[in-house]
Amino acid sequence: MQETELKLELSQSGARSLLKKNPFGSPPTILPQRSVYFDTTGWDLSKRGLSLRIRQSGNERVQTLKAGDGAAAGSFTREEWERPVAGDAPILDDPQIRDVLAGEAPKLAPLFEVHVKRHRWNMSDDDATIEVALDLGKVVAADREAPLCEIELEKKAGSPRALFALARKVDLITPAHLGVLSKAERGYRLLGSAPGAVKSAATPLTSEMSAATAFARIAAACLKQFRLNETALGWSRDADALHQARVSLRRLRSLCSICKSLFDDSRFDHLREELKWLASELGEARNIDVMIGRASSEALSSRLQDARDDAYAAVEASLSSVRARSLMIDATEWISIGDWRTQSDEKLHEQSRNLASGVFDKFWKKVAKGGNDLIDADDETRHKVRIAAKKLRYAAEFFEPLYEGKAEAKRHRRFIKAMKDLQDHLGNLNDIATAPDMLAALELSDVAGAKDLFSAEDKSQLLKDAAEAHDAFVNTRRFWR
Repeated sequence: MQETELKLELSQSGARSLLKKNPFGSPPTILPQRSVYFDTTGWDLSKRGLSLRIRQSGNERVQTLKAGDGAAAGSFTREEWERPVAGDAPILDDPQIRDVLAGEAPKLAPLFEVHVKRHRWNMSDDDATIEVALDLGKVVAADREAPLCEIELEKKAGSPRALFALARKVDLITPAHLGVLSKAERGYRLLGSAPGAVKSAATPLTSEMSAATAFARIAAACLKQFRLNETALGWSRDADALHQARVSLRRLRSLCSICKSLFDDSRFDHLREELKWLASELGEARNIDVMIGRASSEALSSRLQDARDDAYAAVEASLSSVRARSLMIDATEWISIGDWRTQSDEKLHEQSRNLASGVFDKFWKKVAKGGNDLIDADDETRHKVRIAAKKLRYAAEFFEPLYEGKAEAKRHRRFIKAMKDLQDHLGNLNDIATAPDMLAALELSDVAGAKDLFSAEDKSQLLKDAAEAHDAFVNTRRFWR
């Protein structure tokens, strides 16, 4: 069986408002539920994208095995196998399940539990039938627990677009943020170290996969990375979480830029502009964090800390805005079920490796040619080279799984190292170039230590280092050839 659902995260007060206004057309059915999740001590099922649980509702117990894409954001389409069971021990006698578990069955043990009070509705929206489940409760793992407040919209029949239409109705009643974690993922995160900043991870791709499918998978992974870091920012004003949230948006914008030839879609253009807006809302706070790390005087550091408080308050306001929440829902809808997914354009259906090779060639030439004379170039020229280098590195990371041969993988590692060295030097030069304007905007130009952030001596050495890094990049063998 296959399920298609959309998850949204609510606050406790938001859930109460939703229950009070109840836009779902009937009183809810209320069911206390206890779900026990099983895996090996090495989390072998989780590593293979599987989750196994037994859920008890009243006197009934149902065992569910789910297989899905861990990179998905908000909208999940997953294979699942369900069967009633009599007790709390998994029954694994179905040949299909045994094949999926691939010998892990004897090692399974309960790892964590989820306890919720589920409010459930079945509703119709035009031609669609949707099961709505509002879950209020907690995830419990060993001696740790975390609150859970989410709503799941599952399509039972009709178009999945109805899920997104209903999500927007919910958001009009109470702020609803795109949910990117399954209950199983919440449990595993609780078993590990305290969640903080989340870096990007490789997205599973294959050479036979179409360009359209590769784009959708990578884009969904970028959205998930953003939402996880946005959530971490809700707990504390962590500089690393802010940085990674901004990185995830930059990665998604770069993906859209390098793949723009695939799309002739006004919604695509609109989403790109909205992503640009959201990334810019995080920019000042990130720039201040960078300057704080380089401040050489107590006076400047103190003034920058005050400016940081204001900048992070602005970030929080932007992230909690209707515009930002709508962007996440709109982007997820377009990525997962946009009209482009069913178009016959041959560019969308070419093999992903062909797409990748064309992207690499294009941006390699831009970086190689544009950086020929970094020392004597002006700041704007170096900035353009930096942007091209960033897109090339992101592309190399996006499509890394397509180059799994031993020699290719080795060349890929060397190429990424050369790219990172060049990017670091160009980034430092850009920080020096933009520091005067940023300090002026913050009215800090005359504070002791301000000029140390953009000294000519530092720039001279960075230019030499950048030129050497560029030479090393040009001389590094291209892994895709």
